[in-house]
Amino acid sequence: MAITLQQLVATCALAAVAVSVPASAATEKEAHPKAAKVLKDKEKAHAKTARKKKKEEPAPVVADEPEPDITDTTVAEYSCELNNKVTIYTNDKDDGHIALRWKNRLHRLDRVGTTTGALRFENPKFGLIWIGIPSKGILLDSKLNRQLANECKKPELPTAQMAVAPVEKKEG
Repeated sequence: MAITLQQLVATCALAAVAVSVPASAATEKEAHPKAAKVLKDKEKAHAKTARKKKKEEPAPVVADEPEPDITDTTVAEYSCELNNKVTIYTNDKDDGHIALRWKNRLHRLDRVGTTTGALRFENPKFGLIWIGIPSKGILLDSKLNRQLANECKKPELPTAQMAVAPVEKKEG
C-alpha cells in the first residue's frame, strides 16, 4: 500500500490539530502575577506616550482665514535661535496690524496695547503672539503655552565705508 504525498500531508495536518491546545484551555486566561504587572506597566507607558504625542501636536490649521495683503508693506526679516526665521510685514498707514510669516504661512496679527512700551501683536485664532522690543522679538504660541521663536533679531547691516578721495592741493 503506497501513501501519496497529499495523503501524508493531510494526515499530519489532522494530527497537528488533534495535538493542539484544547479549546477550553485556550479560552481560559491564566493570570500570572508578574504577567499582570507587566501588562499594566505597558498600558501605563502607552497612555503616557499617547498624552505626550497629543501635547506635541501642532495647533490645527484653520483654513477659513484669508492671508493678509502684503502689498505696499515694509519687510523686516528676523533670524532667531535654532535657525528659525520670522518675517514681519508692516504698513505705514495701518499700525494696528502686522502680517507675520512663520513656517511658510502668513498670519494677520492685531495690535494689543501694553504698559511697557513693547509692541505686542496677537492672532487668537491661531494662538500666535509677537512681542517686539527694540533689541529683539519673540514669537509665542498661546494655545500650547510655549515659545516658537526666541532671540529674533534683525541682521546687522554692515556700515558703509566711505571712500575718501585724496584732496589735490592747488599750486599757485
